[in-house]
Amino acid sequence: MAFYLLPFALLQQPAAQAPAGPAPVAKVIVSPGKPTVAAGDSIKLVGSALDADGKPTEARILYGVAGGFFEGAVGRDGWVKGGSPGTIVAAVSAVQPGNRPVVERVEIKVVAAASVKLAVTPTITALVAGQSVPLSAKGISQQGDAAAAPAAWRSANPRVARVGDDGVVTAVAAGRTTLTATVGGVSATVPVEVVGGAVTRATLTPSSARVRQGDVVSLAFSATVGGKARTDLSPVYTMSGGNGQVDPDGRFVAYGEGTYVVTAVAGPATASTTITVGERDVGKVFELVGKVVRSRFTTEEVWVHPNGKVAYLGSGSGGDVAYVIDISNPAEPKVVDSLVTNTRRVNDLMTDADGKILVHTREGASDRKNGIVIYTLEDPLHPKKVSEFTETVTAGVHSSFVYRDPKTKQLNVFITNDGTGALHVINLDDPAKPKEIAVWKTPRLDAGRSLHDIDLQDGLLYGSWWNDGLVILDVGNGIKGGTPSNPQFVSQFKYDLDKLYKRVELKGGPGFIRGTHTAWRHRNYVFIGDEVFGAGFGGGGGGSGELTQAWGRLQVIDVSDILNPKSVAWWEPDYGGVHNVWARADTLYVGAYNAGFHALDVSGELRGDLKAQNRTIATFMPRDEKAKVSNATMTWGVVVKDDLIYINDMYAGLFIGKIKPKPGSVTP
Repeated sequence: MAFYLLPFALLQQPAAQAPAGPAPVAKVIVSPGKPTVAAGDSIKLVGSALDADGKPTEARILYGVAGGFFEGAVGRDGWVKGGSPGTIVAAVSAVQPGNRPVVERVEIKVVAAASVKLAVTPTITALVAGQSVPLSAKGISQQGDAAAAPAAWRSANPRVARVGDDGVVTAVAAGRTTLTATVGGVSATVPVEVVGGAVTRATLTPSSARVRQGDVVSLAFSATVGGKARTDLSPVYTMSGGNGQVDPDGRFVAYGEGTYVVTAVAGPATASTTITVGERDVGKVFELVGKVVRSRFTTEEVWVHPNGKVAYLGSGSGGDVAYVIDISNPAEPKVVDSLVTNTRRVNDLMTDADGKILVHTREGASDRKNGIVIYTLEDPLHPKKVSEFTETVTAGVHSSFVYRDPKTKQLNVFITNDGTGALHVINLDDPAKPKEIAVWKTPRLDAGRSLHDIDLQDGLLYGSWWNDGLVILDVGNGIKGGTPSNPQFVSQFKYDLDKLYKRVELKGGPGFIRGTHTAWRHRNYVFIGDEVFGAGFGGGGGGSGELTQAWGRLQVIDVSDILNPKSVAWWEPDYGGVHNVWARADTLYVGAYNAGFHALDVSGELRGDLKAQNRTIATFMPRDEKAKVSNATMTWGVVVKDDLIYINDMYAGLFIGKIKPKPGSVTP
């Protein structure tokens, strides 16, 4: 019986099964839940995988950055480096063989590091008894990042001037005192003089004026107080009668036509002036002369040889070539040569002022040896490659500026470093043997530093340092003893990018692209352009079929006091952004991405909203049916040579044109 029972019993046992795998991942949780890190510091993310029942399950956890690329870094081990204030978006993924990854997006807020000083605004001089002025204080970190925080205010002598917790200072009686603001153990002082006595006369000059839209009227306020004439008072200005602005320093500018009344008030002292504003009327006509349509790659920078007969055109989106274009007949430009190198992007090109050397940047090389490529121009139509420089900038070079020092006659190229955000200075006295002579960085982690563009005039370098704003260096001017081999810091203009472009975050989410991209010194101004794209580089386009939208504005920075640059005006298109610019005489030429090409009147003093002031001279939308992107516009920038305008459009190629008077107008 046993002989027969054993097989029967075995038949009743279940067949052997392979060990069960882990339960599929249904959710990824990440701690800490709402991570915040100070710029310059780090924080560790820890991801865990849960199944459908909320129980832990085995999975490989991967970490990466999904937004806020310029504000920090996310390591594969989950460590996050806070580089600059903003938002880093991390993607934490749980991966199992045979199953789709489950991804959790985590927003890491990067805040300013501890403040080392305070900035108090506005500047006040003398006040009249009974007058009130609001003050505000911001903490500034070692990296130059501002942090708004409630300040504790104190007056050394409240009987002269008292100050409330809200920062409003009220002049009480004649005398002098000092106000102190304190935030987190850091303090700043403000001296205050209060003028006493009866006000017998107040004036605001000019008493009347006739100007055009956009013309700035400089107002001067004076009053007789206690029998003494005072011109150093700090009145509060108001405006009525139209659309415009009047700044605390008395600069008035009107946006619309009409009659305006501007009033200055300093306690009991009051005076007004009337300003009549007419149309600016600067419009002209853009005439297209010729074009070179490109469809293989996107089009990037253009540069015109000093002889005005040759143009060099970069390529992107996998582009391994720079084109040489004969423009001796601008109505029929022709590609005559191609400079092919191991790269996926030729973002920038520039010759020296004598037209003997050409340098182009390189990004995305297959061997990761990027840097710059250097050519001699015995024949400008057929550049001869003589060397490369990759040693310390192998991560990639985005922009360059070729400059001969007028004092030493030394020829150098100032270049960016994609890997560290540093400035590198490469000597080209022997173009076949380039050598590095200097490196300069802003005081920030590499993860939060990015130098995007360079302008150099009269020995002063204007660097567009993305999160660090505009940075001005002495590289031969002498104001700070700087040289090309020993750059010295001069000043900086930095601003809150997240606050300025809040609407972009509202549309596409945090971690969007925004930063100071370009700078151009012209007279006592530096025009800076911000490059802004929505999260995912689509600004809400995504799969909707909508083309990528650019955002961003042009800011006008007053550098008449080079040690204290300040923003005084701006321009922003209705739809599009600002990329590269070119200024000559009284005209600013702008590549405005989706908004195409714009020429703006920048004559006179600049204040306020330039677009609202009717300063547009001409516009043009470069596009072509046979272009890389058919019948669409994404204008990169512009170069002006003689009376011709060379517009490079990412989607379409190179367009050559000129600006002519309106039909029927009289040319003096």
